[in-house]
Amino acid sequence: MTARHEHVQTIGISGFSIGTCEDQEGITGVSVILAPREGACAGVDVRGCAPGTRETDLLKPDKTVQKIHAVVLAGGSAFGLDAAGGVMSYLSEKGVGFPVGDVTVPIVCGAVLFDLCIGNSHAYPNRHMGYLAAERASKRIKTGNAGAGMGATVGKLLGFDKSMKSGVGYHELHGAGGLSVGAYVAVNACGEIFSASGAEAGALNDTHDRIVSSHELMLNGYRRNLEGANTTIGCILTNAVLTKAECRVVCGMAHDGYALAIRPVHTSMDGDTVFAMASGKVQAALDTVGYMAETAMKQAILDAVRSAETLGGMISASDLRLQKRETQNNLDK
Repeated sequence: MTARHEHVQTIGISGFSIGTCEDQEGITGVSVILAPREGACAGVDVRGCAPGTRETDLLKPDKTVQKIHAVVLAGGSAFGLDAAGGVMSYLSEKGVGFPVGDVTVPIVCGAVLFDLCIGNSHAYPNRHMGYLAAERASKRIKTGNAGAGMGATVGKLLGFDKSMKSGVGYHELHGAGGLSVGAYVAVNACGEIFSASGAEAGALNDTHDRIVSSHELMLNGYRRNLEGANTTIGCILTNAVLTKAECRVVCGMAHDGYALAIRPVHTSMDGDTVFAMASGKVQAALDTVGYMAETAMKQAILDAVRSAETLGGMISASDLRLQKRETQNNLDK
């Protein structure tokens, strides 16, 4: 297997930062996306049928709160929602949030994914891990086996034991007039991850040396009960000027990025969720922001599986490719 090393990217969008905290032994983690200190306009679009979320109702356009201060993405299934409390404590200590009497109340939204089938099923992100992730937030972010992607896997139509290791990914685009759009995502899909060159990660065959087409499995009527054991959760970051309603439109277009890289997507077994945060610094056409979000999300999903490393008995895409090359080399000798 390949040697373990960190995959690091840099956020080029002013005001935003991301921090992570991992339980290496339990194989779970949390990612915290911090908005600029004054907050960011935000929206959410939940497409999957098995979501686990926090503070999503207040993102509706008709609700009073206009800005949020952080988005938390965590493993641990519903238990992982506890991590957001630590982020609230950290931000409140820093005076970030809405002043209410002698208390500062930050608005922290979030979503969780199911990773209890890998590592220790009783290990999940808690308040302390959420606090540490917020404290560690910076412009340099780890991808692959990091944060909410620590226990992420993909390709579970044939059962968890035939799935592959995934992780978190990030991709950023820059357009005319100073417009910037980034996508951060934890990929824990039921389906396979594919690009123009074919499937990059997905359900494995009995000998664990080849990806089985989810498309063929679905058309042949294969059924597997893995409800709630999946979910891809992500967040769009942008410096565009957007309303809450427009942020939701951007989230919807970012879901198209899911569809361009995950097959099948938005199933009854997934809780697919996308948040968007806009700092309001650059005027831009809504459709341009949405298209950039779609493209960035697709690339971030691919980054998540390409930067992941074998862990917990789940082989990574990079190690599967290496295994195939070694097998072919032995056959050619």
